[in-house]
Amino acid sequence: MDRIDRHILRELQLDGRLSNQELAQRVGLSPSPCLRRVRQLEQDGVIKGYRAVIDPEAVGRGFEVLVSVEVRRDRATVEAFEEALRDIPDVIEAYRLFGSPGCLLRIAVADLAAYERLWIERLTALDGVTGVNSQIVMKRVKEGTGLPVER
Repeated sequence: MDRIDRHILRELQLDGRLSNQELAQRVGLSPSPCLRRVRQLEQDGVIKGYRAVIDPEAVGRGFEVLVSVEVRRDRATVEAFEEALRDIPDVIEAYRLFGSPGCLLRIAVADLAAYERLWIERLTALDGVTGVNSQIVMKRVKEGTGLPVER
C-alpha cells in the first residue's frame, strides 16, 4: 500500500459517498486508475464496506450504555455467550477482553426502562454470566471517524 492508497482510505473514511470522479480529483489521479485502486483495496479486504452514520436519537436509540460482563471462562460457555450476543440487536458492539472484565458491550436502546428490560430479560439470563456492570453514557465526547491512516 502506497501513499496514494492511504490517501484514498483517508478520503473515503471522511465521506464514503464520494463519487469516483471527486475521489480521483482529491487524491491526484485520473478516474480510471483511482477506481482500480479502490476496487483492489476492496478485493484485498482493506475496505470492508460502506455504511451510513445514523443519529441514534432519530431512530429511538439515544440511550447508550457501556456494559462490562463477566462470563465463566470455559470455551463452550464463552462461545455460547458470544453467539447469543449476535442475536441481541440492542448490543451494537461487543469485545472479548483479556483480564477482567471478560467482555465489554456497547448497547443502544430507547431509554432507561428499555435497558432495564434488556438487563433483566436477556443479559443476566445468558448462560455463564456471573456479573454485569453498567455505565450509562452521559455525553459522547469524541465520535469515531475511522482509523488514523498514516500519510
